[in-house]
Amino acid sequence: MVPYAELESFFTGLVATAQSRGITCAITSGMACVHFGVAATTKDCDVLCTVEKADDFRQLIAETPLRGLLPNYRGNISPPLDARWMRGGWTSHFTWKTKPEETCLDVFGIAPRGSSAWELQLQGIYARPNVVAEMKRTNRDRDWPFATALGGQMLDEGDLNGWLHLHDVDVLRASLKESVPTPAQISNRPILKLAPFDDSLRIKRLLLAERLFWSELDEIRVHIYQAHLRPYLSAVRKASGGNRELSVETGHAIRVECALAHLPFHPLRDHGLDKMVQTARQNVGMTMGMDVIEWLPSAHEHFYGL
Repeated sequence: MVPYAELESFFTGLVATAQSRGITCAITSGMACVHFGVAATTKDCDVLCTVEKADDFRQLIAETPLRGLLPNYRGNISPPLDARWMRGGWTSHFTWKTKPEETCLDVFGIAPRGSSAWELQLQGIYARPNVVAEMKRTNRDRDWPFATALGGQMLDEGDLNGWLHLHDVDVLRASLKESVPTPAQISNRPILKLAPFDDSLRIKRLLLAERLFWSELDEIRVHIYQAHLRPYLSAVRKASGGNRELSVETGHAIRVECALAHLPFHPLRDHGLDKMVQTARQNVGMTMGMDVIEWLPSAHEHFYGL
């Protein structure tokens, strides 16, 4: 595995170069968590890039070597890094075939679960904690402690939106010693109405329901994309002859042709954003009891940009 210090230097250099060329982009997710001091290390890098600069960023990636190796699109399943698909929330995947483990980069145009423009929330070459914490509301258990840690850090720095990211009852209660949530935050996240959070068992149950809701919503999102990726994967494999060593630009031309045939530009919007939210809410109610639904966030604003 490439040492983390080397990975950090490489990817921060890539993003800094991109920004110097007028490409609006930012490191997010795991590497941002390391930068903000809430994680120790990570293996890969996630980057947000404004959709209008997709071609420019792809060209920069294509010409940037790591340990003398130029990158490739990762496997056959990665959609093309192209503004038409980025606007619909598709994510592109690249790899440098370092050994013993490959070095991977995921590029987003739309921040999953983002509630506002990430382009206006930059901290140098990194996305601000609010963006990173929203992206951490996934169906993976390991992501949630990072969201809570980022929320606590935001509160420590005077950003009251940190209240939106605390998913631990003890942290919620302790945070009341320093500040209280605003009416806007309470409206956004109904569980905050229950401050001072004295009924620990009830709060824990509602936090689990809230977390399950975001997990269900994320699973629905993933399944929608995967349904379209199955025929696309077969088409890319056939068109490339199974060659995974193609240059980024050669692989890109193949992927665009296959994507035009198999990948809709806006799959979540086509499915229905309201339908996604309602399905997730119903799934939580069926699992934990219908009484929890009134305490779930609306989530409608968390499709920003789609």
